[in-house]
Amino acid sequence: MLAFSTILLAFTATLGALAAPTSEALAVPDAGDLIDKRSVAPGTGTNNGYFYSYYTDGGGDVIYNNGAGGSYTVQWSNSGDFVAGKGWNPGSARVINYSGTFYPSGNAYLSVYGWTTGPLVEYYIVDSYGTYNPSTGLTYVGQVTSDGGTYNIYKTTRTNAPSIQGTSSTFAQYWSIRTTKRVGGTVTTANHFNAWNSHGMTLGTFNYQIVATEGYGSTGASAITVS
Repeated sequence: MLAFSTILLAFTATLGALAAPTSEALAVPDAGDLIDKRSVAPGTGTNNGYFYSYYTDGGGDVIYNNGAGGSYTVQWSNSGDFVAGKGWNPGSARVINYSGTFYPSGNAYLSVYGWTTGPLVEYYIVDSYGTYNPSTGLTYVGQVTSDGGTYNIYKTTRTNAPSIQGTSSTFAQYWSIRTTKRVGGTVTTANHFNAWNSHGMTLGTFNYQIVATEGYGSTGASAITVS
């Protein structure tokens, strides 16, 4: 039988080896590793008093999570098309305040995003975007000045595209795109809606309205709080 002192020495040496930090343990994690890898399932719902919507076509990796109050985070990599964010259902001509961060690499938008029905309209008030200007291929109709910036107004018609009513044969798409990008601030939606209406771009009955992060074939991260 081994002496007790011999056993104690061996046990102490083993504990020391287990406790010694390895180079892997000392490595600083990538910022992306700090984000919870569990994601809210695609769909709509309510969270902490806010409506949320998360759509994805299933391409690439997208991690969307709801946070406290009106906050949410999205991290995406080589994504397909996705749109996610928090807001209200129904929408309205409200004053929206939001803050946060938006770091796109490639094609992505940060916008007030929503839908109306009767007529079916998909609309964007874009405050920032990545490398692709979403006005490409759209019809320019004018400008509106609101909340300390100038927005160019565009319209187009979508055919056989996804909508809140399924794949729709035809619906209108309206855009206000800020000429100087920003992340955070106030969006007085009525200014845009009135400007659109003055150009014959009428809205219907409001469906949902969110401050959305959207990406397509890109990589990035955003953390937004809506109020």
